[in-house]
Amino acid sequence: MTDQQLPGNPEKDPDRWVTGDEKMTGPQASYLQTLCREAGVEFDPALTKADASKLIDELQAKTGRGQGGA
Repeated sequence: MTDQQLPGNPEKDPDRWVTGDEKMTGPQASYLQTLCREAGVEFDPALTKADASKLIDELQAKTGRGQGGA
């Protein structure tokens, strides 16, 4: 048997997203509201997809969410 690695989902820089300047998605907004509440940060409903993604990454690091732990 060969041990084949499946290609991962490469991370893309949100600043280079074709749709990055569009309004954030519903799921992004929902998750971001939760993260903002936990981090004590004001939620901005006017964020773009790219800005929301970057803020999600930042707040995940701050709150410990999304770290893959059980």
